[in-house]
Amino acid sequence: MIKLRNVSAADLDLVCRHREEMFRESGSPETDLAAMSAPFRNWLAPRLADGRYFGFIAEWEGMPIAGVGLMEIDWPPHPFHPSADRRGYVLNVFVEPAHRGRGVASLLMEASDREFERRGVTFVVLHATAAGRPVYERAGWAQTSEMSKSLPTGR
Repeated sequence: MIKLRNVSAADLDLVCRHREEMFRESGSPETDLAAMSAPFRNWLAPRLADGRYFGFIAEWEGMPIAGVGLMEIDWPPHPFHPSADRRGYVLNVFVEPAHRGRGVASLLMEASDREFERRGVTFVVLHATAAGRPVYERAGWAQTSEMSKSLPTGR
């Protein structure tokens, strides 16, 4: 039986590994993953400790097999949420390969919805990999018109 528990500061290594594996599977170069590793760990540790990064870990027979990270983001009112001044953000959704296709990601996403609802968050965003997109679409997520751009550092 799959059990969900809250993510904690003790999950730092697990969340970091899941994030790296998620990006590796989506085709990120190893050089980019290596460059991200320490800065992500340094970013995540205080957020896990103070609860700004929250979420769930799925366990099977006491072993972690999947996870999801959640955050609340300060955001101005928007046509998608005209009276709300924040958004929920879902990140680091990862299921160990041996446990895929069993509904684990769906369980994590359902728990995420309930947690955001409990916190009064009415609009939620995420960035989907090609592998994750069908899971999110089945759960009612829709693609938006977001674009992105990287700016050079050191200007």
